[in-house]
Amino acid sequence: MFLPRNYLIFIFLIAVLAFLSYCGKTHKKEIENFYWRNHSDSAHYVGMNTCKQCHSSIHSTFMHTGMGESWDNAKMQKSKAVFNKHSIVYDRYKNFYYQPFWKDSILYILEFRLNGIDTIYKRVEKIDFIIGSGQHTNSHIWNTNGYLYQAPLTYYTQKGMWDLPPGFEDGENSRWSRTISTECINCHNMYPDFNLKAENKFTSVKTGIECERCHGPGSIHAAEKLTGIIVDTSKAADRSIVNPRRLSVELQTELCQRCHLQGISVLNEGKSFFDFKPGMFLNEVENVFMPRYQGGNETFIMASHADRMKQSKCYKESKTLSCLSCHNPHISVKVTAQEKFNDDCKGCHTNSKINCTDNLNNRIKQADNCIFCHMPISSTMDIPHVTVHDHRIQIPIKKSEIESIKQFIGLECMTTKNPSPLLKAQGYLAMYESYSQKSFLLDSAFFFLQKETATNTTLFKKTFIQYYFLKKDFNSEIIWANKFTSNDTLDAWTNYRIGEAHLNIQKSKIAEEYFAKAVKQKPEELQFINKLGVAQLTNGKHANAKSSFEKIISLQPKYTPALSNLAYTYMLRGDWVYSLKLVNNALALDPDYIEALMNKAAILISTNKKQDAKKILLQVLDIEPENIKAKIVLKQI
Repeated sequence: MFLPRNYLIFIFLIAVLAFLSYCGKTHKKEIENFYWRNHSDSAHYVGMNTCKQCHSSIHSTFMHTGMGESWDNAKMQKSKAVFNKHSIVYDRYKNFYYQPFWKDSILYILEFRLNGIDTIYKRVEKIDFIIGSGQHTNSHIWNTNGYLYQAPLTYYTQKGMWDLPPGFEDGENSRWSRTISTECINCHNMYPDFNLKAENKFTSVKTGIECERCHGPGSIHAAEKLTGIIVDTSKAADRSIVNPRRLSVELQTELCQRCHLQGISVLNEGKSFFDFKPGMFLNEVENVFMPRYQGGNETFIMASHADRMKQSKCYKESKTLSCLSCHNPHISVKVTAQEKFNDDCKGCHTNSKINCTDNLNNRIKQADNCIFCHMPISSTMDIPHVTVHDHRIQIPIKKSEIESIKQFIGLECMTTKNPSPLLKAQGYLAMYESYSQKSFLLDSAFFFLQKETATNTTLFKKTFIQYYFLKKDFNSEIIWANKFTSNDTLDAWTNYRIGEAHLNIQKSKIAEEYFAKAVKQKPEELQFINKLGVAQLTNGKHANAKSSFEKIISLQPKYTPALSNLAYTYMLRGDWVYSLKLVNNALALDPDYIEALMNKAAILISTNKKQDAKKILLQVLDIEPENIKAKIVLKQI
C-alpha cells in the first residue's frame, strides 16, 4: 500500500522519539556512548605528534604535567634524583646494597653484598626507563629483549632520598624479577605495542601519557580536519573525538578514575586493560575494588583521588563537582596558582552561612588557603616517603578525634553498585594474589563463591580453580578441573594452574599436557615454558626439557630458574663442566637461589669436591634453616 510522504515522515519522527525516550530511560550508557564516533572499531590511535600539528600550544604545556612526564627513557634530563655518597641503600633483610650511578650518560644500578670490607657479590643492570614525573618519585625499569622489570631502587623526590621501591620493603625485596605487566604500564604510560605471547614483553614503549588517553582514538578526528571538515564547537560537540568537558559529571569521573582509582582490578571476560575509551563506563571493561577499614580513615592509597573525592559532601551534594572542576589536565599543578583552587572552592561557597568560620589569625597565617585545612597533606598507605593532598574534602578533624587503629573490614566495588557474589570473590582473590597473602582474603572469596547461583558458567569454574590454586589445595583444584566440558574455553593461566596442581600431586604426564596448552596460548611466557620443561624432565623427556630451557634463555638470558634447570639437564648427561658454568651463571644473577645452590652442591659432590659442597649446603641452610634436602645431603657427606 502506498502511503503519503508526509505520513511516512510523521511515522519516522514518532519512531525516533520513542527510541530516544526508551534509551534515555533505560539505556543511558548506550545512548551516551553512541554519540562518540571514535568508539567505533574502525577508529585507531594516531599518536601525539599528529595531535601536536594542530594543538601545539596545548601540547607544550601538557608535556610538563605529571601525565606528560609519566614515563621516559633513562636520561639525565629526566631524572630528578641526587647522586652522591648517600645514594647507597641497604636492604637489611636480604643483605644487599644498591647504588645508582651514571656512566657515559647511561644510568646503571649496582647490587652488591659485603663480607666485612670485601665485595663478595655484585650485579650491574642498565636502566632503560624512568617512571614517574618526579613530583613524588622516580622508579626505574630495566629491559632485556623486550621483557620489562622494575629495578629494586626508587628515588623519593619529596624527601630527597633513595630507598627500596614500594612493595620491596620489610623482607619483600623481589630484586630484579618484578614484571611490568600491561596492567602496570596501562596507567603509567601511553599504550605500548605489546607482545601477546607473554605478560611483560613489549615490542616498543611510548614515553609518557599522550592526548588519546583522555580523548580516545584520533584517526577519525584527524582525517576529517585534514579534509577540511570543521565543527563549530561553540554551537555543538565535535563527535569525531571525545572532549571530556562534554561528558556528564559521572562519565568525567569514570575517565579520571581509570587511573586515579588505584585499587584491585578485575577484568571482564574477554577484555583487556586497553579496551577502555573515554566516554565509557569503567565497568564495561573492568571493575575496581577498594579496601575499607574501620578507623584510620585519614590515611589512604596514593592514587585514590577519585575514591576520596566521592566520599566528600561537596561531591555528593553539588551534582556538578568532578576532577575537571579544579584541574586543567593540560597544565601542571606545579605552575597553577594557589588562588585558582581557592577560587574554585569559593565559586560554590559564597553564602555567608557557609563561609569559613576559622579564626581570622589562622586564616591569615595560612594565606586564607582553603586547601590547607580542607584537603590536608597526608602520607599514603602504599608508598613510603610520599605525601599528597587528601581529595576527601572535609571539615578539619581534631587530632584527638582521629582513630589510629586501622582494621580491614572488606572490599567495596567502586564501579558496580550491586556486584554479584562471583565478582566479589574475584576481587578478594585478586587482592590476595597481587597485594596481601592473608588467609582471611581467601576465606572471604570462598564465602562469596558459595553464594553464587550461576554455578555452571566457565568463569565460575575458573574462579574456583584460582581459589584452590592460591590455597594450595591441589586435590580440590583437580576435582574442579574435571568439571570443565568441551564447551568450556580455558585461558592460559587456568591451564597453567591446573598443570601446577597435577605436578604437585605427582601426575606429571597430565601436568605436561596442561603446561603445553598454556605455552601454546602464550608461547613466550617464561614461567609457562619453565614449568613445561620441569614436567618434561620429570617424565624422562630430557631432550625436550633441554629445548624448553634453551628457548627461555634465548628469549631472556637472565631468567635464573631456566639457567639452573638447564644446568640440571647437563648434570644428567654427566657434563659437569658445562653444568657448573650454567649454575654459576644462575648464581651470578641470584646468589641465594636455592635450586641453583643445590645443583652446585650436587656437581661438587659428583666431582669429588665434598668440602666445597659442604660450604654450599651450609649456605643453603643459612638461607633456609629447615631445608630438609640440604640437611640429608650434608649428613651423607
